[in-house]
Amino acid sequence: MARPTRLLLPETPVHVIQRGNNRGACFVHRRDATHYLAMLDEARQICEVAIHAYVLMTNHVHLLATPRGDPDGISTMMKGLGQRYVQYFNRRHERTGGLFEGRYRSCLVAEPRYLFACYRYIELNPVRAGMVESPGEYRWSSFAANALGRHDPLITAHAAYDDLARRPELRCERYRQLFDTDLPNGLIDEIRRQTHRGKPLGQLRGQTP
Repeated sequence: MARPTRLLLPETPVHVIQRGNNRGACFVHRRDATHYLAMLDEARQICEVAIHAYVLMTNHVHLLATPRGDPDGISTMMKGLGQRYVQYFNRRHERTGGLFEGRYRSCLVAEPRYLFACYRYIELNPVRAGMVESPGEYRWSSFAANALGRHDPLITAHAAYDDLARRPELRCERYRQLFDTDLPNGLIDEIRRQTHRGKPLGQLRGQTP
């Protein structure tokens, strides 16, 4: 059975998730996460992809990313990153075989109203998993960059994030305010469903409801 064609558009954000094979661990030690982020930083520069948000969980990864040039930049980035990281992980942990569960899953964030929902969905993952009580307590995510203004070479602000305020301090404050309320369960389910199906979050321009 042929794989469905991914729907990717230039300058359109994409929610990406990649899981460990059989939901096995992708990150065992801190060094693993550090290596993955360094490799991701290299890959996103080569492939001209902007990363707006991320979280590394024990057995999966979430990204919010935008291809700057070639729409296939995200696919190229994920393929190269996966190959390099699996080689590193297998060598370090004396194992063989695949690490990730087939192809990554993704969905276009086709409407602005879903953009910050994806930011929050991604950075709140450790809270929903019961690993921390607040997203700021979790080290392996973009929350510190987006909400606290901490420098993170991986992060490129989306235009909508920049539009939150002119001053960086106020921008971070307004971003943090987005986390004052929980994401509705229905919206969480929609993000998961559309990412699993590879369908856009919202209507694309020129698409009839």
